[in-house]
Amino acid sequence: MRPKRPLVTGIYGVVVAALVVLAGIDAGNSAAGASARNKLTLMAPAAPGGGWDLAARESQQALRSSGIVNNAQVVNVPGAGGTIGLSQTVGRAGDETTLMVTGTVMLGAVEVNGSEHGLDDVTPIARLADDYVVVVVPADSPYQTLDDFLADWRSNPHGTAIGGGSLGGTDHLLAGLLAQEGGVDPGSLNYISYAGGGEVMTALLSHTVAVGVSGYNDFSDQIEAGRLRALGVSAAEPVEGIEIPTFIEQGVDVELPNWRGVMAPPGLTDEARAEMEAIITEMVETEEWADALDRNRWADTFMVGEEFEEFLDQDIARIRQVIEELGL
Repeated sequence: MRPKRPLVTGIYGVVVAALVVLAGIDAGNSAAGASARNKLTLMAPAAPGGGWDLAARESQQALRSSGIVNNAQVVNVPGAGGTIGLSQTVGRAGDETTLMVTGTVMLGAVEVNGSEHGLDDVTPIARLADDYVVVVVPADSPYQTLDDFLADWRSNPHGTAIGGGSLGGTDHLLAGLLAQEGGVDPGSLNYISYAGGGEVMTALLSHTVAVGVSGYNDFSDQIEAGRLRALGVSAAEPVEGIEIPTFIEQGVDVELPNWRGVMAPPGLTDEARAEMEAIITEMVETEEWADALDRNRWADTFMVGEEFEEFLDQDIARIRQVIEELGL
């Protein structure tokens, strides 16, 4: 019987090899048949509950409700100001069914974290909207106004802890710009980074930090409930529905929009990229998306195609300059 074992083994190996080949062919056919209209994955390169996650889920809802995409799902890939999600997106070259949410935070994180990849390694699809950042303090804080805070900050920069999101992100940049314009050396900035607005709020209410910086929506409920007091918002002009003065209105020449957009993996065909752009263009024209803009107090700054590419080049250069000037 022993001499027959090689034959049995050989037959078994052939069968296994054939099954592997057939499985590979089937998987290839499935991938080839996949389309963004049938199944679209929206990657939020951050933990649930933050600004990118909110943009992804509002997009998911608008795409589903309007029937633009049959199956839209959201996945979260948190870490390093979105650069981990960016790296994964770069690794999905040619994938026509994935969109990554991005924005100002990622531009700064790429520079400050020395990321291997940048937004020039993925495919620009669209800018969706602008969000704004607010500076807040606990209700029992001695800082009643922005001037109160700046005066104390100038006298004790190292002793004034400021909590916000990832290093190099919008919150960090805004804190640096406020220091620069408010007469505080940005090099003395005592900035403590947290994973998201929820952790910043916990640090504020426990008085671990004196001041918090994050997106308006992260703090809006606590501001309305009276637990937090807002000292200023980063918009260039007053925002309808946000009863908080801008920094410019208070004599501090600082404005920093926090734009949200979507990018696709590299290596898409022209047809696949055009399809992605068409899907997002249809989405922003829906009533569901208009409602999302209104509820979240987002500014409609939709851009697609060449216009978005030009904006992206300009904003990357702007953020690099800010980071260099602040020495971050």
